[in-house]
Amino acid sequence: MLELKNLTGGYGRITILNGTTFTIPEASITTIIGPNGAGKSTVFKAIFGLLGIQSGQILLNGEDVTRNSPAQMIARGVTYVPQGRNVVPQLSVLHNLELGGITARDQGRVRRRMDEVMDQFPMLRQRKDQKAIELSGGQQKQLEIARALLLEPRLMLIDEPSIGLSPNLVQEVFQTLIRLRDAGVTILMVEQNAKAALAMSDHGLVLELGQTRMFDSADKLLADPRVGQLFLGGHIEEPA
Repeated sequence: MLELKNLTGGYGRITILNGTTFTIPEASITTIIGPNGAGKSTVFKAIFGLLGIQSGQILLNGEDVTRNSPAQMIARGVTYVPQGRNVVPQLSVLHNLELGGITARDQGRVRRRMDEVMDQFPMLRQRKDQKAIELSGGQQKQLEIARALLLEPRLMLIDEPSIGLSPNLVQEVFQTLIRLRDAGVTILMVEQNAKAALAMSDHGLVLELGQTRMFDSADKLLADPRVGQLFLGGHIEEPA
C-alpha cells in the first residue's frame, strides 16, 4: 500500500532521512523501532507532507505522492495522529471529534460517520458533552484515534500512542488498533514500548540513522538477538 524509495529529507540543511526504503502491506500493523534520532517521527512527517523531500519517492497504492500537501494526503485517505496530547482541553468530546471532519466537503457524510465512530468507541458517546480535559489519558488517545477515523482513512500514521499511559491503558489502545487493522485500516506506528508494540504487530521495521536496517515479521524481530540487544533491552517497559 505504501512504499518509500530511497527517501532523503530533513529540516533545512540538516538531513535526517538518508535513503529510507521500505514497503508496507495493506491491512497490517507495522511498528517502526530504533534509537533516538533515527528518524522515526521524521518518516511520518515526510509521508504526510510536513517535511522537505530532497530526493526519492513516496508511493501510495502505486501513485507518486512525494510532493503532496497534508490536505492532499488526507484526501487520499491518510491520517496522522502525532505524538503527545492533541485534544482541545476546554472543548467537549463531541466538538473535538467534529474537528476531524472540518475540511470535508460532504458534511452530511461526516455526521453519519460520527455516529459510526461513536459506535466503535462507546465511551465517547457516553461522555460526548464532557470537556476533553476531564478524560483520562487513554480516553483522550481514543478520542484522537476516533477523530482521525472520521474521514475513513485507509492508512493511519500514529506516533507514540502509549506515552504517559498506564500498562492497562496501553493494552486498551493497542486493542483498538488491532480492531482497526481487522476492519481493513493499514497502520504504521512508532512506539517507545517496542516489545509490546511488536507483540501486537504484523511487521516490524528497524530504522537507524535515517536508513532501514531490517524489515521482517514482528515475530522474527522479537526473536532476533541483535534486535533484542540493541532495541529491546531492559530499559523498555513491558505491559502488565
